[in-house]
Amino acid sequence: MNVGILYSRIRRDEKLLLNELRERDHEITKIDVRKHQFNVHNPPEIFEGVDVVLDRCLSTSRSLYVTRFCEAYGIPVVNGPDTAETCADKVKNSLALASADVPTPDTDVAFTTEAALESIEAFGYPCVLKPVMGSWGRLMAKIESRSAAEAILEHKETLGHYEHKVFYIQEFVAKPDRDIRVVAVDGEPIAAMARSSDHWLTNAAKGATTEVFEPDAEALDLVERASDAVGGGLLGIDLMETEEGYTVHEVNHTVEFKALNEVVDVDVPARVVDWLEAQVPAETGVTA
Repeated sequence: MNVGILYSRIRRDEKLLLNELRERDHEITKIDVRKHQFNVHNPPEIFEGVDVVLDRCLSTSRSLYVTRFCEAYGIPVVNGPDTAETCADKVKNSLALASADVPTPDTDVAFTTEAALESIEAFGYPCVLKPVMGSWGRLMAKIESRSAAEAILEHKETLGHYEHKVFYIQEFVAKPDRDIRVVAVDGEPIAAMARSSDHWLTNAAKGATTEVFEPDAEALDLVERASDAVGGGLLGIDLMETEEGYTVHEVNHTVEFKALNEVVDVDVPARVVDWLEAQVPAETGVTA
């Protein structure tokens, strides 16, 4: 098959996928989204003969638009634009999980600093303020006091972009010094790891240590339900352990897996390509 890879930078994750595709003699069409135009009527020539497109864009905005174009061109794309749109926005992510009765942290959304401060006071200290867009734990704040809340809200108000005027406030979940990342395809786990840190943020990108995690029946059920809630696909489902059981705090649509691949015995890129091959219809190929 001919696999189109949407990207703006080739990271270790993409290299692992490219190597696996080449080893299976698949044709690869690398599509640097910064260098192409996408017409509303006709697909660019770069898509000619492409059987399936894999979105690996770092930029959320590019990911959302280009996957929508792929869908309009009739090209199978993973993850699809609806899943990407739900996962990329923390508000939509939380709403999807809550609507599907998937346990997820209690969350308020406010649109003024005054309303946000009321929510923060209602949650009590500590609580968490997150940007509605973003990854790798950037711009997240654990708020320990009213004075800290006032200062952080003032800073966000001066940042300018409209997204910073959407205040996403979440309860602080008392958990062990770790969270769980499960990489799954259409709700079926490929592999999972625990990410541990002395810091309240346990992202691997922030230096958390990692170890293999074996999901139990409860975790497996939540992974499947969380995947269904956002539309399925190749996803990273993040869980936290609480006294009441697991809670799903986020589902990621352009999931990184290099750290996971180094920890587990499973060949993660091979499993991803196995699934990708199954996404290609019997009759494929796009004519530009």
